[in-house]
Amino acid sequence: MGAVVALDALLDQRRVWKGRPTSQPASAQPTGHAALDALLPTGGWPAAALSEILYAADGCGELRLLWPTLARLTASGERVALVAPPHLPYPPAWQAAGVDLRRLALIAASGREALWAAEQCLRSGSCGAVLCWLPQADDRALRRLQVAAETGQTLAFAYRPLTAARNPSPAALRLAVDACPAQLRVLKCRGGLPPAAPLSLAGLG
Repeated sequence: MGAVVALDALLDQRRVWKGRPTSQPASAQPTGHAALDALLPTGGWPAAALSEILYAADGCGELRLLWPTLARLTASGERVALVAPPHLPYPPAWQAAGVDLRRLALIAASGREALWAAEQCLRSGSCGAVLCWLPQADDRALRRLQVAAETGQTLAFAYRPLTAARNPSPAALRLAVDACPAQLRVLKCRGGLPPAAPLSLAGLG
């Protein structure tokens, strides 16, 4: 009891530094795909964090994976930033998916400029989600995005080639989109072990 009293006295005299209590992590945001939410330990996209989407080839389902989330965000008035996409978005497809094109911001950049732009969008907290295409990103660049997502409390998605799966990553979630067969694999997920079985892209809904 004496030790407790002594510690309280030291705290009262400001002779011991007392850290602030850590804030509770933000709740995960649903992906819009019930089958995928069921696989993820958090039940959706990790909020205020970086998610990596590693894909085999353009058009293999990598965009369809995010459309429900982007539709939900833009419908609620949130801005979505697309940084350095390899192709111009096809408006009819995005509209058919329910995405409000008026809430999309398209940023043309490359290399370090693309990383800088994505980081600024995330840090600003002015976007509901930031999607960036960074084929040459290294661990340091991804860590910057992770910190920026935490700072701005924003969903961050980095599209990278499937070959990057061989390298470690600080991302809270890593998904692999295979072209043949068309399936989705969870490579890494915060809060639990990745499920062993892949998920058919045809089964997403």
